[in-house]
Amino acid sequence: MTLANGRSYLAIPGPSVIPDRVLQAMHRASPNIYTGDLVDMVPGIIDDLKSIAGTRHQCAIYVANGHGAWEAAVSNVLNAGDRVLLLATGTFAHGWGEMAQRLGVDLEVLEFGNHDPIDPAAVTRALATDKDHRIKAVMATHVDTATSIRNDIPALRRAIDAADHPALLMVDCIASLACDRFEMDAWGVDLMVAGCQKGLMTPPGMAFVFFNDRADKLRDTCARTSWYWDWRPRAKPESFYQYFGGTAPTHHLYGLREALDMIAEEGLGNVWARHEILARAYWAAFQAWGLDGPISMNVKDPGIRSNAVTSLAIGAQNGTRLREWLIENTGVTLGIGLGMSTPDDPDADGFFRVGHMGHVNTHMVLGVIGAIETGLCALDIPHGSGALDAAIAVCAAG
Repeated sequence: MTLANGRSYLAIPGPSVIPDRVLQAMHRASPNIYTGDLVDMVPGIIDDLKSIAGTRHQCAIYVANGHGAWEAAVSNVLNAGDRVLLLATGTFAHGWGEMAQRLGVDLEVLEFGNHDPIDPAAVTRALATDKDHRIKAVMATHVDTATSIRNDIPALRRAIDAADHPALLMVDCIASLACDRFEMDAWGVDLMVAGCQKGLMTPPGMAFVFFNDRADKLRDTCARTSWYWDWRPRAKPESFYQYFGGTAPTHHLYGLREALDMIAEEGLGNVWARHEILARAYWAAFQAWGLDGPISMNVKDPGIRSNAVTSLAIGAQNGTRLREWLIENTGVTLGIGLGMSTPDDPDADGFFRVGHMGHVNTHMVLGVIGAIETGLCALDIPHGSGALDAAIAVCAAG
């Protein structure tokens, strides 16, 4: 017998929980792709996406996942042989850099490890040595989904300016958009990539590249930008199909429209505040468990933890044991440990991640905490007491 029957819960860092309103908006016959409400609503979707990103500049939509956004961004601003400075704080920063390498870009990596954020002073020093300005762009993750490190993007902008360097600032916000505060224009970001399947609460399938005029000027120098990845027809289409390089992702657009309406109804500032409070509730529980057991949060400083995802260590094998037990017995799925392998734990079985992004509220968080504690007890994994009380206190205080 199992107690997992009933609605399952996906507590992974994307794809996130899809609201019923989004599912219902998508549950319809195929629409007319030449005229009518689908065609009419896309400009408003783009305006609302730009508002969430904090930019007055351009947005291109791709029928793709986040990896597609990575490639689209690189393809429009960098040529083979160009050099970029990659600031690595986890697996996903390296993934973006590796994709750029496959496209012929020369990669210079500043490695900050899996526990620490970007050091702005190190960035300034690296750029100051680039006297010939061979480095065309600085690439970084706002939140690395593997490590749950949240980097200080305004400080990174100041670090580039301190070196008096013209490199573009390119930022991955796939995990953080509409979860952690992000303000593209105010923070001096030239290009940002995101996806629909996390804070935007829509099934995977759409990716976005936001870019300013500085980034768009480099499009003129890119000799190999393909017809599909070219962002200019998507940002300023003459015909509807150009928004998407072909057939529109019809039902995804209806879902995204509903998700954007939900964010607008709540207010973006309130969305950010909700994520912060619920993240702190999780952290309070994790801290309580860790007082008498192996559980520890990957990021020790709360000031640099993401409000969208938390990465945790729980001792070799225990991460996999706990995840498997929860799926089978509670219907809760936790995220796997990514890029956290060690010589003693080559498959990162001692790690797991909890996603708390998008469509998430108090009872969801407290339910996951209760399920995890049930698993800890069932598997005899040592842990401190009072986790649920600690989380409740955070939620009650608001």
